[in-house]
Amino acid sequence: MFERLLVANRGEIAVRVIRTAREMGITTIAVYSDADRDAMHVRYADEAYNLPGTSARDSYLNTERILEIIERTGTQAVHPGYGFFSENTDFARAIESTGVVFVGPPPEAIEVMGDKISSRIAATAAGVAGVPGTTEVLQSADEIVAFGEQYGWPVAIKAAYGGGGRGMRVVNSAADAAEALASAQREALASFGRDECYLERYLTWPRHVEMQIIGDAHDNLLWLGERDCSCQRRHQKLIEESPAPDFPDEVRVQMGEAAVKVARACGYRNAGTVEFLYQDGQFYFLEMNTRLQVEHPITEAITGLDLVELQLRVAAGEPLPLSQDQIVRTGHAIEIRLNAEDPSGGRFIPSPGPIVRFDRADGPGVRTDAGYEAGDTISQYYDNLIAKLIVWAPDRERAIAKAIRALRETKLEGVTTTIPADLAILEHPDFHAVEHSTKWVEDRLDLSTLTAAPTTGTSESPSVPTEVVAEVNGKRVAVKLYLPEMTQVTPTRPNPTRSEVPTPRSARAQGGKPSAASGSGTVTVPMQGTVVKISVEVGQEVSVGDTVIVLEAMKMENSILAERSGTVSEIRVKPGDTVGTGDVVAVIA
Repeated sequence: MFERLLVANRGEIAVRVIRTAREMGITTIAVYSDADRDAMHVRYADEAYNLPGTSARDSYLNTERILEIIERTGTQAVHPGYGFFSENTDFARAIESTGVVFVGPPPEAIEVMGDKISSRIAATAAGVAGVPGTTEVLQSADEIVAFGEQYGWPVAIKAAYGGGGRGMRVVNSAADAAEALASAQREALASFGRDECYLERYLTWPRHVEMQIIGDAHDNLLWLGERDCSCQRRHQKLIEESPAPDFPDEVRVQMGEAAVKVARACGYRNAGTVEFLYQDGQFYFLEMNTRLQVEHPITEAITGLDLVELQLRVAAGEPLPLSQDQIVRTGHAIEIRLNAEDPSGGRFIPSPGPIVRFDRADGPGVRTDAGYEAGDTISQYYDNLIAKLIVWAPDRERAIAKAIRALRETKLEGVTTTIPADLAILEHPDFHAVEHSTKWVEDRLDLSTLTAAPTTGTSESPSVPTEVVAEVNGKRVAVKLYLPEMTQVTPTRPNPTRSEVPTPRSARAQGGKPSAASGSGTVTVPMQGTVVKISVEVGQEVSVGDTVIVLEAMKMENSILAERSGTVSEIRVKPGDTVGTGDVVAVIA
């Protein structure tokens, strides 16, 4: 077994891996960006090293710097978590070229299955049918139009690399094709460092059911059980459960065997997930995620297995400790993702900021996997997942009741969270009756009157590098410390000018258009983020609901819309600018 493990990730998954490694007596090494200098995973690890920069591309996606840290620390294995480099063939090969073990599948398997296009080809060759789609990288919007006319609208543009709904756009008509493709490519590039996309037919009312598999280097390949991940918004999961409800056992076995076929077709080992769409009693191969999934704890809950421990043991060359017929699944488990998003009105606007209170739920069958504690700050630069609440009970109805109780017990203040939306889902009759699908949250669940509690946190002064001179054993040494920024306070004039009066927050993020009555000509942003596109120019006529800018916040693109018709008189930002909550980005006269 390895003695030194580097975790090339952040947040709750880094903490999750570190915990199991500690139980196994493995020294853990964390990496962190400038924005994560005081993060929870940094505090938990035995050692931690800086990746200069704040954006993912500059820090957690910096292969050269990670390789330097590996050599410096004597790392023997690297766990990539999920996201970032977890499905990157080049990174896996770079790690293995140094003689260090990559805790995941062989690079060749990532190359086949990490690329969603080649994975479709491989699954078909293994006899597992998928949703109709393309097997070539999209080159232009014309290909989208031709596909939509052949198979019918809507169609789905999907990122060829990565997962989690990033880089996915649903196109409802030919007129939307060009902008949807550009948006999907931008988001895929920002999230995974690659912008290749492909097309799939968009099913009308499917459920998303995925199968957990694991294999070793001794030709053992098992399916552990399925998870239903149908409660989604923006194609990103909110609530998952295992086993899938109203799911025939014969279909479960067929899906498990199909997942193993797909995995064997690419010489797979370690943990992975084969994803399917399930509709009208039939399942279709969707993609394979060549990594640990966010929702892996519910499989752990019903099988009693530690998937991270199995990953590490398989990576060290050990055989799996059980066979297919020894896997026992008991009870029902539900996972709720606690995201820093404001679900008011069903808009799910990113809500970065400081956490001032975090009281976790407790009691039998309740587990919380978190990447933050009270006093930590949710950054605009990374994923918005704060924690995962996992519950287990003997059956589904008791698991739902336990999940509701645990959610009401959880107190998260300082940022707005998805907890109100999670409760709305769990308490809805459609969810209890298993009448939901991947489109249910956005198309049928009425969140229009939902209002999340206001945030109560206040931003603390950021830490800045400060050169100081210290004495160590009588010797003067110049060192760099990160200390709270000292700012000058400017007295407020008794009669501020019009330009100094705070402007009310008037922008809306994607998910709902404002009414003409709101009428503000000052376009402000409702969250911190980075401007990725300006959709208008000075002198242009706009109407209520037109997109003014596109803002990337917490790895999601959000359209900031005009709230009044008129002429654009000012644009105060440019692509690449970082803006804060309430900042004015444009003026409509």
